[in-house]
Order: sequence, then structure tokens, then C-alpha cells
Amino acid sequence: MRWEPLLLIILMDGLSGLLIVTIGGKRRWFALLVLGYLTGLATILFTPISFDGTAVYIMPIGIGRVNLTNLDVFNLGFLENIILMLPLGFLIKWALPKLSLFGVGILGLFVGSSVETFQYILSQHWLINRSSDINDVLANALGVLIGGAVVAVYYYVIAKRHQRLRRVAA
Repeated sequence: MRWEPLLLIILMDGLSGLLIVTIGGKRRWFALLVLGYLTGLATILFTPISFDGTAVYIMPIGIGRVNLTNLDVFNLGFLENIILMLPLGFLIKWALPKLSLFGVGILGLFVGSSVETFQYILSQHWLINRSSDINDVLANALGVLIGGAVVAVYYYVIAKRHQRLRRVAA
């Protein structure tokens, strides 16, 4: 029963992979890379499989815990959650280039709170022993925001370069 979320993730990944390979396109490799990232992210977040920075292990059966008050942003887990969400920030800003950084930050808060809420629900239903933590919500939002900011800086640098090239050519 605890492994049903993993089976659903694998099923969705397999079907999505088949769709990407069948339809094809110029950016098939990129779509497969994004699918791999999202599959890994879903596996880490919504199954009893956990990664503590040095090792992968299976969480014991349990309903997890909830922390909504104890802020602790100076630990390895906080940094891991930021790094885990950086690529999602890249993808969001790349897919929605007109979205402001404020919008990316709000979307990051929504993603982080949705992940933690979903972890709580899955822990209660399938006993995957995932904790819901306010620190994770903040770290996820910060990771998405930093990823979006990196892409925004990239777009800015590219725009300035094109501007300079146009002035030189004129």
C-alpha cells in the first residue's frame, strides 16, 4: 500500500516518455530531461524513498510530523530543498518569460505549500512517513525564486548583448 504513489509515478512517467518519443520534435531530448527531473522530484517528495544528502534510504512506516512554527533555515535540509527546486525555477521562468520575479516567487510559495500539503495527505493515507514543514515551504519557494532569477539575469545579459551588437552594426 505504501508503494502505490511510486507505482503511479512510474506509470505516468512511462506513458509520458512514450508520448514524447512517439511525437518527437526538435527538443525531444530536452523534454525527456525535464521528464527525468520531474520523475526524480516526485519520487523523492511523494514516496517512502528519502535522500538525506549522503545516502538514499527507505522511510519506516508512519504518518510523519507537521512543523508550522519552528523556523530553522540554517541547516543542510534547507539548502537541499533549495537546490532541489532550482531547476523548477529555471523551467518556470523559461516557459513563462514575461512572468515577473515577484510572480515566480508567489508561484514558488504555491508550489512549496502544495508539495507539503500533498505530503501530509499521502502520509496520512499511505503511511509514507513524510513530514510537512514550514521550512520546506520557504526553501522550495526560495529555490524556485533563485532559479527564476538566474534565468531572468540570463535573458537580461542576452538582451544587452543583442543591443550592443545592433549598435555596433548600425
